[in-house]
Amino acid sequence: MANRFLLQKYPALGFPLYRRYWLASLASVGATQLITLGQGWLIFELSGSALQLGLLGAAAALPNILMTLAGGVIADRFDKRRIMMATSSIICILLLALAWLDYSGLVQVWHVLAVAALFSLVTGVDWPVRVSLYPNLVSRSAFLSAVALNSFVWQVTRMAMPALGGLIIAATDTWVLFLLSALGFFVMAAVISSIPPQPVQAAGGTAWEQVTEGVLFIHRTPLFRWLILLTFVGMFFSQSYIQIMPAFASMLEGGETAYGYLLSAGGVGSVVGTLLVGGVQSRRHLGRILLGGASLGAITTAAFAALATTGVFFLALGAVFLAAAFASVFMISSMSVMQLAVPDELRGRVMGIHAMGFSLMPLGGLFVGALAEAAGPSTAVILGSGIYLACIIWVAVSRPVVSRLDGREIARPQPIKENEVTDARGATARG
Repeated sequence: MANRFLLQKYPALGFPLYRRYWLASLASVGATQLITLGQGWLIFELSGSALQLGLLGAAAALPNILMTLAGGVIADRFDKRRIMMATSSIICILLLALAWLDYSGLVQVWHVLAVAALFSLVTGVDWPVRVSLYPNLVSRSAFLSAVALNSFVWQVTRMAMPALGGLIIAATDTWVLFLLSALGFFVMAAVISSIPPQPVQAAGGTAWEQVTEGVLFIHRTPLFRWLILLTFVGMFFSQSYIQIMPAFASMLEGGETAYGYLLSAGGVGSVVGTLLVGGVQSRRHLGRILLGGASLGAITTAAFAALATTGVFFLALGAVFLAAAFASVFMISSMSVMQLAVPDELRGRVMGIHAMGFSLMPLGGLFVGALAEAAGPSTAVILGSGIYLACIIWVAVSRPVVSRLDGREIARPQPIKENEVTDARGATARG
Protein backbone atom coordinates (compact mmCIF):
# COMPACT_ATOMS: atom_id res chain seq x y z
CA MET A 1 0.00 0.00 0.00
CA ALA A 2 2.79 2.41 0.94
CA ASN A 3 4.72 1.54 -2.21
CA ARG A 4 1.65 2.10 -4.35
CA PHE A 5 1.04 5.49 -2.75
CA LEU A 6 4.67 6.54 -3.29
CA LEU A 7 4.61 5.48 -6.94
CA GLN A 8 1.35 7.36 -7.52
CA LYS A 9 2.70 10.47 -5.84
CA TYR A 10 6.25 10.16 -7.20
CA PRO A 11 6.21 7.97 -10.33
CA ALA A 12 9.92 8.67 -10.96
CA LEU A 13 10.68 6.17 -8.17
CA GLY A 14 9.29 3.47 -10.43
CA PHE A 15 12.32 3.83 -12.72
CA PRO A 16 15.18 1.69 -11.33
CA LEU A 17 17.99 3.85 -12.74
CA TYR A 18 16.52 7.03 -11.33
CA ARG A 19 15.82 5.37 -8.00
CA ARG A 20 19.47 4.28 -7.78
CA TYR A 21 20.67 7.75 -8.70
CA TRP A 22 18.29 9.36 -6.19
CA LEU A 23 19.47 7.19 -3.29
CA ALA A 24 23.10 7.96 -4.15
CA SER A 25 22.23 11.66 -4.17
CA LEU A 26 21.05 11.38 -0.58
CA ALA A 27 24.59 10.40 0.42
CA SER A 28 26.46 13.09 -1.54
CA VAL A 29 24.02 15.94 -0.92
CA GLY A 30 23.91 15.07 2.77
CA ALA A 31 27.70 15.22 2.70
CA THR A 32 27.54 18.65 1.04
CA GLN A 33 25.36 19.96 3.88
CA LEU A 34 27.87 18.66 6.43
CA ILE A 35 30.72 20.32 4.51
CA THR A 36 28.93 23.69 4.63
CA LEU A 37 28.30 23.34 8.34
CA GLY A 38 31.79 22.10 9.19
CA GLN A 39 33.72 24.66 7.14
CA GLY A 40 31.64 27.54 8.46
CA TRP A 41 32.08 26.54 12.07
CA LEU A 42 35.79 25.77 11.67
CA ILE A 43 36.44 29.16 10.06
CA PHE A 44 34.54 30.97 12.81
CA GLU A 45 36.34 28.91 15.46
CA LEU A 46 39.74 29.76 13.97
CA SER A 47 39.09 33.45 13.28
CA GLY A 48 35.90 34.62 15.05
CA SER A 49 35.30 36.91 12.07
CA ALA A 50 32.14 37.42 10.01
CA LEU A 51 34.37 38.77 7.24
CA GLN A 52 36.30 35.49 7.15
CA LEU A 53 32.97 33.70 6.79
CA GLY A 54 32.32 35.98 3.84
CA LEU A 55 35.70 35.06 2.34
CA LEU A 56 34.74 31.40 2.76
CA GLY A 57 31.60 32.17 0.79
CA ALA A 58 33.65 33.77 -1.97
CA ALA A 59 36.00 30.78 -2.08
CA ALA A 60 32.97 28.48 -2.31
CA ALA A 61 31.37 30.52 -5.08
CA LEU A 62 33.79 32.18 -7.52
CA PRO A 63 35.46 29.02 -8.88
CA ASN A 64 32.05 27.41 -9.27
CA ILE A 65 30.68 30.36 -11.21
CA LEU A 66 33.72 30.42 -13.50
CA MET A 67 33.55 26.67 -14.14
CA THR A 68 29.78 26.23 -14.44
CA LEU A 69 29.57 27.54 -18.01
CA ALA A 70 32.22 25.05 -19.07
CA GLY A 71 30.49 22.42 -16.94
CA GLY A 72 27.28 22.89 -18.89
CA VAL A 73 29.11 22.31 -22.17
CA ILE A 74 30.79 19.21 -20.74
CA ALA A 75 27.41 17.91 -19.57
CA ASP A 76 25.98 18.26 -23.09
CA ARG A 77 28.99 16.69 -24.85
CA PHE A 78 30.28 13.76 -22.76
CA ASP A 79 29.17 10.72 -20.78
CA LYS A 80 27.59 12.20 -17.66
CA ARG A 81 28.08 9.02 -15.65
CA ARG A 82 31.87 9.04 -16.07
CA ILE A 83 32.06 12.73 -15.27
CA MET A 84 30.17 12.25 -12.01
CA MET A 85 32.37 9.32 -11.04
CA ALA A 86 35.45 11.53 -11.53
CA THR A 87 34.08 14.57 -9.71
CA SER A 88 32.84 12.51 -6.74
CA SER A 89 36.23 10.79 -6.41
CA ILE A 90 38.16 14.08 -6.50
CA ILE A 91 35.89 15.61 -3.84
CA CYS A 92 36.37 12.53 -1.67
CA ILE A 93 40.16 12.99 -1.78
CA LEU A 94 39.91 16.72 -0.94
CA LEU A 95 37.75 16.02 2.09
CA LEU A 96 40.05 13.32 3.37
CA ALA A 97 42.94 15.80 3.17
CA LEU A 98 40.97 18.45 5.11
CA ALA A 99 39.90 15.88 7.72
CA TRP A 100 43.55 14.92 8.28
CA LEU A 101 44.69 18.56 8.61
CA ASP A 102 41.90 19.25 11.09
CA TYR A 103 42.53 16.08 13.10
CA SER A 104 46.26 16.71 13.30
CA GLY A 105 45.79 20.28 14.54
CA LEU A 106 47.67 21.71 11.58
CA VAL A 107 44.63 23.30 9.92
CA GLN A 108 44.67 27.03 9.26
CA VAL A 109 42.10 29.37 7.74
CA TRP A 110 43.82 29.29 4.35
CA HIS A 111 43.61 25.49 4.27
CA VAL A 112 39.84 25.63 4.67
CA LEU A 113 39.55 28.36 2.05
CA ALA A 114 41.72 26.42 -0.41
CA VAL A 115 39.72 23.20 -0.04
CA ALA A 116 36.47 25.19 -0.35
CA ALA A 117 37.75 26.75 -3.60
CA LEU A 118 38.81 23.40 -5.07
CA PHE A 119 35.51 21.82 -4.02
CA SER A 120 33.73 24.71 -5.73
CA LEU A 121 35.77 24.25 -8.91
CA VAL A 122 34.88 20.55 -9.14
CA THR A 123 31.19 21.09 -8.38
CA GLY A 124 31.16 23.65 -11.19
CA VAL A 125 31.28 20.60 -13.45
CA ASP A 126 29.35 18.26 -11.18
CA TRP A 127 26.18 20.33 -10.73
CA PRO A 128 25.34 20.93 -14.42
CA VAL A 129 25.89 17.21 -15.02
CA ARG A 130 23.50 16.31 -12.21
CA VAL A 131 20.66 18.54 -13.37
CA SER A 132 21.01 17.25 -16.93
CA LEU A 133 21.44 13.57 -16.02
CA TYR A 134 18.37 12.70 -14.01
CA PRO A 135 15.83 13.81 -16.65
CA ASN A 136 17.36 11.14 -18.91
CA LEU A 137 16.53 8.44 -16.36
CA VAL A 138 12.74 8.88 -16.39
CA SER A 139 9.96 9.33 -18.94
CA ARG A 140 8.36 12.73 -19.46
CA SER A 141 5.23 11.62 -17.60
CA ALA A 142 7.33 11.24 -14.44
CA PHE A 143 9.37 14.38 -15.02
CA LEU A 144 7.70 16.68 -12.50
CA SER A 145 8.05 14.10 -9.75
CA ALA A 146 11.76 13.68 -10.59
CA VAL A 147 12.29 17.43 -10.23
CA ALA A 148 10.42 17.42 -6.91
CA LEU A 149 12.34 14.41 -5.60
CA ASN A 150 15.67 15.93 -6.60
CA SER A 151 14.77 19.08 -4.69
CA PHE A 152 13.44 17.00 -1.81
CA VAL A 153 16.91 15.49 -1.34
CA TRP A 154 18.41 18.95 -0.81
CA GLN A 155 15.65 20.08 1.51
CA VAL A 156 15.54 16.96 3.69
CA THR A 157 19.31 16.86 4.11
CA ARG A 158 19.30 20.58 4.82
CA MET A 159 16.78 19.83 7.56
CA ALA A 160 18.48 16.84 9.16
CA MET A 161 22.20 17.24 8.58
CA PRO A 162 22.88 20.59 10.28
CA ALA A 163 21.29 19.48 13.57
CA LEU A 164 23.12 16.16 13.36
CA GLY A 165 26.33 17.93 12.39
CA GLY A 166 26.03 20.36 15.30
CA LEU A 167 25.69 17.46 17.72
CA ILE A 168 28.67 15.69 16.13
CA ILE A 169 30.84 18.80 16.44
CA ALA A 170 29.81 19.25 20.07
CA ALA A 171 30.58 15.58 20.85
CA THR A 172 33.74 15.17 18.73
CA ASP A 173 35.20 17.74 16.34
CA THR A 174 34.80 19.15 12.83
CA TRP A 175 37.22 16.63 11.31
CA VAL A 176 34.61 13.92 11.87
CA LEU A 177 32.18 15.83 9.63
CA PHE A 178 34.74 16.01 6.84
CA LEU A 179 35.46 12.30 7.15
CA LEU A 180 31.75 11.44 6.95
CA SER A 181 31.36 13.77 3.97
CA ALA A 182 34.18 11.97 2.15
CA LEU A 183 32.31 8.71 2.73
CA GLY A 184 29.15 10.22 1.21
CA PHE A 185 30.91 11.12 -2.03
CA PHE A 186 32.61 7.73 -2.14
CA VAL A 187 29.14 6.14 -2.05
CA MET A 188 28.01 8.43 -4.87
CA ALA A 189 30.95 7.42 -7.06
CA ALA A 190 30.37 3.72 -6.38
CA VAL A 191 26.64 3.83 -7.14
CA ILE A 192 27.02 5.96 -10.27
CA SER A 193 29.56 3.47 -11.61
CA SER A 194 26.79 0.84 -11.64
CA ILE A 195 24.52 2.92 -13.89
CA PRO A 196 24.86 2.05 -17.60
CA PRO A 197 26.42 4.72 -19.87
CA GLN A 198 23.91 7.27 -21.12
CA PRO A 199 23.64 8.28 -24.80
CA VAL A 200 25.51 11.45 -25.70
CA GLN A 201 24.00 13.80 -28.26
CA ALA A 202 26.36 15.11 -30.90
CA ALA A 203 27.10 18.77 -30.30
CA GLY A 204 28.18 21.03 -33.11
CA GLY A 205 30.45 24.04 -32.90
CA THR A 206 33.22 24.98 -30.52
CA ALA A 207 32.84 24.99 -26.74
CA TRP A 208 32.60 28.80 -26.76
CA GLU A 209 29.88 28.72 -29.41
CA GLN A 210 27.91 26.25 -27.31
CA VAL A 211 28.22 28.42 -24.20
CA THR A 212 27.05 31.39 -26.25
CA GLU A 213 24.09 29.37 -27.54
CA GLY A 214 22.94 28.66 -23.99
CA VAL A 215 23.34 32.28 -22.90
CA LEU A 216 21.49 33.57 -25.97
CA PHE A 217 18.61 31.15 -25.35
CA ILE A 218 18.13 32.62 -21.87
CA HIS A 219 18.49 36.18 -23.15
CA ARG A 220 15.92 35.64 -25.92
CA THR A 221 13.40 33.82 -23.70
CA PRO A 222 11.73 36.27 -21.30
CA LEU A 223 10.41 33.67 -18.85
CA PHE A 224 13.88 32.16 -18.39
CA ARG A 225 15.51 35.57 -18.30
CA TRP A 226 13.41 36.92 -15.44
CA LEU A 227 13.21 33.72 -13.40
CA ILE A 228 16.99 33.36 -13.49
CA LEU A 229 17.43 37.05 -12.63
CA LEU A 230 15.22 36.65 -9.56
CA THR A 231 17.15 33.52 -8.59
CA PHE A 232 20.49 35.30 -8.87
CA VAL A 233 19.41 38.42 -6.96
CA GLY A 234 17.68 36.41 -4.25
CA MET A 235 20.63 34.12 -3.67
CA PHE A 236 23.20 36.93 -3.60
CA PHE A 237 21.41 39.53 -1.49
CA SER A 238 18.93 37.59 0.66
CA GLN A 239 19.70 33.87 0.97
CA SER A 240 23.36 34.67 1.63
CA TYR A 241 22.45 35.31 5.28
CA ILE A 242 23.07 31.58 5.78
CA GLN A 243 26.79 32.23 5.26
CA ILE A 244 26.99 34.36 8.40
CA MET A 245 24.69 32.16 10.49
CA PRO A 246 27.48 31.47 13.04
CA ALA A 247 27.43 35.21 13.81
CA PHE A 248 23.67 35.04 14.44
CA ALA A 249 24.14 31.96 16.64
CA SER A 250 26.63 34.01 18.66
CA MET A 251 24.17 36.93 18.88
CA LEU A 252 21.57 34.52 20.24
CA GLU A 253 24.10 33.27 22.80
CA GLY A 254 24.16 29.77 21.40
CA GLY A 255 27.02 27.50 20.42
CA GLU A 256 27.46 24.69 17.91
CA THR A 257 24.09 23.13 18.75
CA ALA A 258 22.21 26.42 18.26
CA TYR A 259 24.00 26.91 14.94
CA GLY A 260 22.89 23.46 13.81
CA TYR A 261 19.31 24.09 14.93
CA LEU A 262 19.11 27.38 13.03
CA LEU A 263 20.26 25.70 9.82
CA SER A 264 17.93 22.76 10.45
CA ALA A 265 14.95 25.08 10.96
CA GLY A 266 15.65 26.36 7.46
CA GLY A 267 15.74 22.78 6.23
CA VAL A 268 12.38 21.97 7.84
CA GLY A 269 10.90 25.09 6.27
CA SER A 270 12.27 24.11 2.87
CA VAL A 271 10.66 20.66 3.13
CA VAL A 272 7.33 22.24 4.01
CA GLY A 273 7.67 24.65 1.08
CA THR A 274 8.49 21.76 -1.25
CA LEU A 275 5.37 19.89 -0.13
CA LEU A 276 3.27 23.01 -0.64
CA VAL A 277 4.60 23.39 -4.17
CA GLY A 278 3.22 19.97 -5.06
CA GLY A 279 -0.25 21.31 -4.43
CA VAL A 280 0.04 24.58 -6.37
CA GLN A 281 2.01 23.75 -9.51
CA SER A 282 -1.16 23.05 -11.50
CA ARG A 283 -2.89 26.26 -10.38
CA ARG A 284 -3.88 28.90 -12.87
CA HIS A 285 -2.18 31.68 -10.89
CA LEU A 286 1.13 29.90 -10.39
CA GLY A 287 3.06 33.03 -11.38
CA ARG A 288 1.47 35.06 -8.60
CA ILE A 289 2.06 32.26 -6.09
CA LEU A 290 5.68 32.04 -7.23
CA LEU A 291 6.25 35.79 -6.82
CA GLY A 292 4.35 35.79 -3.54
CA GLY A 293 6.62 33.09 -2.17
CA ALA A 294 9.71 35.07 -3.19
CA SER A 295 8.32 38.27 -1.61
CA LEU A 296 7.36 36.63 1.67
CA GLY A 297 10.75 34.88 1.74
CA ALA A 298 12.52 38.25 1.56
CA ILE A 299 10.27 39.76 4.23
CA THR A 300 10.65 36.89 6.71
CA THR A 301 14.43 36.79 6.17
CA ALA A 302 14.57 40.45 7.19
CA ALA A 303 12.30 39.62 10.14
CA PHE A 304 14.74 36.93 11.28
CA ALA A 305 17.59 39.42 11.24
CA ALA A 306 15.55 41.87 13.31
CA LEU A 307 14.40 39.22 15.78
CA ALA A 308 17.96 38.00 16.29
CA THR A 309 18.76 41.33 17.97
CA THR A 310 16.19 40.56 20.68
CA GLY A 311 18.10 37.47 21.76
CA VAL A 312 14.92 35.37 21.78
CA PHE A 313 16.09 32.14 20.16
CA PHE A 314 12.73 30.52 19.44
CA LEU A 315 11.33 33.61 17.68
CA ALA A 316 14.40 33.72 15.44
CA LEU A 317 14.07 29.97 14.83
CA GLY A 318 10.46 30.42 13.68
CA ALA A 319 11.44 33.23 11.31
CA VAL A 320 14.15 31.07 9.71
CA PHE A 321 11.56 28.32 9.21
CA LEU A 322 9.13 30.67 7.45
CA ALA A 323 11.83 32.31 5.34
CA ALA A 324 13.00 28.95 4.02
CA ALA A 325 9.45 27.70 3.36
CA PHE A 326 8.52 30.75 1.28
CA ALA A 327 11.84 30.78 -0.58
CA SER A 328 11.38 27.10 -1.43
CA VAL A 329 8.00 27.76 -3.04
CA PHE A 330 9.68 30.11 -5.49
CA MET A 331 12.78 28.01 -6.09
CA ILE A 332 11.11 24.65 -6.72
CA SER A 333 8.33 26.11 -8.88
CA SER A 334 10.70 28.13 -11.06
CA MET A 335 13.10 25.22 -11.46
CA SER A 336 10.28 22.86 -12.50
CA VAL A 337 9.02 25.32 -15.09
CA MET A 338 12.46 25.73 -16.62
CA GLN A 339 13.31 22.02 -16.60
CA LEU A 340 10.15 21.29 -18.58
CA ALA A 341 10.52 24.16 -21.03
CA VAL A 342 14.23 23.94 -21.91
CA PRO A 343 15.14 21.99 -25.09
CA ASP A 344 16.94 18.72 -24.31
CA GLU A 345 20.01 19.67 -26.35
CA LEU A 346 20.46 22.83 -24.25
CA ARG A 347 19.57 21.37 -20.87
CA GLY A 348 23.09 21.09 -19.44
CA ARG A 349 24.08 24.61 -20.42
CA VAL A 350 20.85 26.39 -19.47
CA MET A 351 20.29 24.59 -16.18
CA GLY A 352 24.01 24.92 -15.46
CA ILE A 353 23.65 28.69 -15.72
CA HIS A 354 20.63 28.51 -13.43
CA ALA A 355 22.71 26.45 -10.97
CA MET A 356 25.16 29.35 -10.79
CA GLY A 357 22.54 31.00 -8.60
CA PHE A 358 23.36 28.58 -5.80
CA SER A 359 26.99 29.67 -6.02
CA LEU A 360 25.94 33.29 -5.72
CA MET A 361 24.61 32.52 -2.23
CA PRO A 362 28.05 31.96 -0.69
CA LEU A 363 29.49 34.76 -2.84
CA GLY A 364 26.81 37.04 -1.44
CA GLY A 365 28.16 36.02 1.93
CA LEU A 366 31.22 38.15 1.15
CA PHE A 367 28.96 41.18 0.60
CA VAL A 368 26.87 40.46 3.68
CA GLY A 369 29.91 39.55 5.78
CA ALA A 370 31.76 42.76 4.90
CA LEU A 371 28.64 44.83 5.61
CA ALA A 372 28.11 42.93 8.87
CA GLU A 373 31.63 43.86 10.00
CA ALA A 374 30.79 47.54 9.49
CA ALA A 375 27.12 47.76 10.49
CA GLY A 376 26.24 44.49 12.20
CA PRO A 377 24.77 41.21 10.88
CA SER A 378 21.13 42.27 11.26
CA THR A 379 21.53 45.52 9.32
CA ALA A 380 23.38 43.70 6.55
CA VAL A 381 20.67 41.06 6.08
CA ILE A 382 17.80 43.55 6.26
CA LEU A 383 19.44 45.68 3.56
CA GLY A 384 20.10 42.69 1.29
CA SER A 385 16.54 41.39 1.64
CA GLY A 386 15.21 44.87 0.87
CA ILE A 387 17.14 44.92 -2.42
CA TYR A 388 15.70 41.51 -3.33
CA LEU A 389 12.15 42.59 -2.49
CA ALA A 390 12.50 45.68 -4.69
CA CYS A 391 13.61 43.47 -7.61
CA ILE A 392 10.63 41.13 -7.10
CA ILE A 393 8.20 44.05 -7.14
CA TRP A 394 9.77 45.42 -10.32
CA VAL A 395 9.47 42.08 -12.13
CA ALA A 396 5.89 41.58 -10.88
CA VAL A 397 4.79 45.00 -12.10
CA SER A 398 6.71 45.36 -15.35
CA ARG A 399 7.27 41.77 -16.60
CA PRO A 400 3.87 40.03 -16.86
CA VAL A 401 5.33 36.88 -18.45
CA VAL A 402 6.14 35.80 -14.87
CA SER A 403 3.06 37.05 -13.01
CA ARG A 404 0.74 35.53 -15.65
CA LEU A 405 2.39 32.11 -15.53
CA ASP A 406 -0.35 29.48 -15.74
CA GLY A 407 0.46 26.26 -13.89
CA ARG A 408 -1.97 24.30 -16.07
CA GLU A 409 0.43 24.74 -18.99
CA ILE A 410 3.56 23.47 -17.22
CA ALA A 411 3.17 19.86 -18.26
CA ARG A 412 2.69 20.71 -21.93
CA PRO A 413 5.13 23.49 -22.88
CA GLN A 414 4.98 24.87 -26.42
CA PRO A 415 8.01 24.60 -28.71
CA ILE A 416 10.24 27.64 -28.60
CA LYS A 417 11.44 29.11 -31.85
CA GLU A 418 14.54 31.16 -32.40
CA ASN A 419 13.98 34.76 -31.26
CA GLU A 420 10.53 33.80 -29.92
CA VAL A 421 9.06 32.42 -26.75
CA THR A 422 5.60 31.08 -26.06
CA ASP A 423 4.44 32.65 -22.83
CA ALA A 424 2.39 30.91 -20.16
CA ARG A 425 -0.93 32.01 -21.65
CA GLY A 426 -0.19 30.51 -25.05
CA ALA A 427 0.45 33.79 -26.87
CA THR A 428 3.74 34.33 -28.68
CA ALA A 429 5.89 37.15 -27.35
CA ARG A 430 8.97 38.47 -29.01
CA GLY A 431 12.19 37.89 -27.06
